[in-house]
Amino acid sequence: MKRIGITMGDPLGIGAEIIQKAVPKFRGQARFHVFGDPRLLGELKSEELIPIDAAASGAWTPQEAGRAAVAYLEGAMEAYRSGSIDALVTAPISKHHCRLAAFPYPGHTEYLAAQTGSRRYVMMMAGPRLKVTLATIHEPIAKVAQALSREKILTTLQVTYEGLRERFGLEAPRIAVCGLNPHAGEEGLLGQEEIEIIAPALQVARERGVPCAGPLVPDAVFHEAYEGKWDAVVCMYHDQGLIPFKMIHFRDGVNVTLGLPLIRTSPDHGTAFDIAGRGIADSTSMEAAIRMALEMAS
Repeated sequence: MKRIGITMGDPLGIGAEIIQKAVPKFRGQARFHVFGDPRLLGELKSEELIPIDAAASGAWTPQEAGRAAVAYLEGAMEAYRSGSIDALVTAPISKHHCRLAAFPYPGHTEYLAAQTGSRRYVMMMAGPRLKVTLATIHEPIAKVAQALSREKILTTLQVTYEGLRERFGLEAPRIAVCGLNPHAGEEGLLGQEEIEIIAPALQVARERGVPCAGPLVPDAVFHEAYEGKWDAVVCMYHDQGLIPFKMIHFRDGVNVTLGLPLIRTSPDHGTAFDIAGRGIADSTSMEAAIRMALEMAS
């Protein structure tokens, strides 16, 4: 059986709860190594728990919670380097809490890329009916156009193509690329980015053996992908991809990091501090993340 590592994430969030709800549903299909606080993971079997000594002195402070979340992640990376896990599923962390703990990375993805020496990596949001990747991620709308470049789009396309082949087993992935502007610029009437940046990047991608279509009209392409015409859609900015994705996969969406030597998935939601400890967290996305990690590792 494949060995799936899971990090508990922020101890003040819902990570421990959704892990304990999800893991029993996959027993017999995988061996689990859950890196976290044994006080919060008491429903797991002892052989599934990798206790990390990062406990707070009393009630968790935000800084202590961030320090603990980082410690769980470091424990998982040690296991990966030693060959003890085949894939990693990460429960949500708080970027703010981790920063208070002097964590020098914006989030999981950048940390994992640094630890594995990966220079080209892409965030994919994946579900059964739609997969999207982003050429820019956390850019303010006012700065998206200036943040776009041919190189960013080309890298996103190449990593998306390789990920669909290597992680999802698609021999000939069908990739659609959105335009930035309404109607994909309308031949330059509504913006020049399609002509000056996106189309040239797509041409280079095709010359390098990456088949892709575009730049396509954004308001139509997601329906086409939902109907099965495209295996993935490359989007120019965050909400262009995530709004349609979450309309379809709000509960069962999975965040996948492509471009790493390590298989990494995570639930498509945050720490949910507002409901932590109440026993009402929905584990569907964690279950989907575990399922996808298993499929990719098989």
